[in-house]
Amino acid sequence: MIRVNLLAAEQTRAKAPAFSGISANKVHIIGLVLVAACVAVAGYRHLDLQSQQTYADLQLQQAKAEEKRLKAVTEELAKFEAQTALLQQRVALIEQLRKGQRSPVTLLDQVSRQLPDRVWLTQLAQAGADVTIEGRTMTLTALSDLIGNLENSGSFARPVEIVNTEVENGKGEGDLMKFTVKASFPLGALDTPAEPTKPARATPAAKR
Repeated sequence: MIRVNLLAAEQTRAKAPAFSGISANKVHIIGLVLVAACVAVAGYRHLDLQSQQTYADLQLQQAKAEEKRLKAVTEELAKFEAQTALLQQRVALIEQLRKGQRSPVTLLDQVSRQLPDRVWLTQLAQAGADVTIEGRTMTLTALSDLIGNLENSGSFARPVEIVNTEVENGKGEGDLMKFTVKASFPLGALDTPAEPTKPARATPAAKR
């Protein structure tokens, strides 16, 4: 006789839905965990990129500030080198005049006395009574003052003429300007030293 345990089959069918429900919950939880992990990774990555961008911006600002500082230092160095070159040219000019015509130091002394601020000599040439003066200046006003000083010195004949002016570089305010001036310096003035200014005589007191 064959016996079939129908009760065991019923119990198996009854347990099947409960097992299926537990598996679905686990999958749902695992899915939420994965989504949360992805969101966390994305957030961390976003914050990391923001931090890198902030650091890059800071480095860029520092680089620009350093570039600006170096530019200012370079400009100051260029001005210093230009002034040094002018001084060297003046020393060479003195040596040239010492080896030139008679009493050139007198001529140089007369010109040097009339130099205003911001004007430098670079060349001084003489042919008879004609004198050609070359130099550098930072303003046209200073050059105009030089012309006025030469004409009012009593050592140079009027008029003293500006032959040429030329800006050596066009980078902005404060550039050096090259100039050429022609004047007439009487030959007698080479041998006649400038007379010192005589002190004024005291006025005698009035008698009472």
